[in-house]
Amino acid sequence: MAATRHAIRRRTPPNPVRAYGEGGGAARRCCSQIDPLPLTSYSTGSKPTPTPGRPLPRVLTARKESDGAALSVPGVSVAAMANRSYLYSADSMPNEAEIPKWVRCISEHNWDIPLAHKLMVGRGTTIVPSMIWNPRIGIAADYADGADLLRGLLRAVGKGLEDDAEFAECVARTTAHLEKQQANYFVLETGEIVSMTGDDPTASVQRLVSEDIPDAVARAEAAIAGQNDDWLASVRSDWQRHFASFYSEALYFSFPN
Repeated sequence: MAATRHAIRRRTPPNPVRAYGEGGGAARRCCSQIDPLPLTSYSTGSKPTPTPGRPLPRVLTARKESDGAALSVPGVSVAAMANRSYLYSADSMPNEAEIPKWVRCISEHNWDIPLAHKLMVGRGTTIVPSMIWNPRIGIAADYADGADLLRGLLRAVGKGLEDDAEFAECVARTTAHLEKQQANYFVLETGEIVSMTGDDPTASVQRLVSEDIPDAVARAEAAIAGQNDDWLASVRSDWQRHFASFYSEALYFSFPN
């Protein structure tokens, strides 16, 4: 039996802004001017179907490197892109009526919700309305405590990577960005990731909050305390997968003030 597809529609109003061009530069377009991005996994060779009578949106990436081969439908050129986990900071939590007044970009990660994102929303975790999509699938958490937890694990991982210049650069870049973009709360948007399966996105986010995130926090706490060396070694051996996200002031979905 084919899996049931759970559609996720863009939350309107208000709309975030998609960052166009390398690094999310000056060229930007409001989402209200283009069709919503279908929240499905774009694999090479797949062909998004345009809405009858409306042009297919040109999906561009704010990343420097290409995420994949070009997709195409008759008369339309669309760049392939990865489904991503998006992390933001804000001084208040999103609610049913509005998104926070100030929303700062933290990082995005391709094809997965990385360990770093789970840890940063691991303290005071709660489900909130999404700032991007209509379902209640946003995740908010305490900023200061989540950032401290990540920094603690990075220190523990770094004890076995003292000669790894790339890891040291990643840690410096991450910590500096967290200090610059600090606020009261983290807000994690996982809509593109949880939509990659046939599962109900709302139920998937519930599992993240009740199972996956607490499990990651418990493992990290034990590793920091010197009680989970095997897990710490596995994280250390594959640190890029867990920590090397794209940190920037402009993500694919940004919220200009």
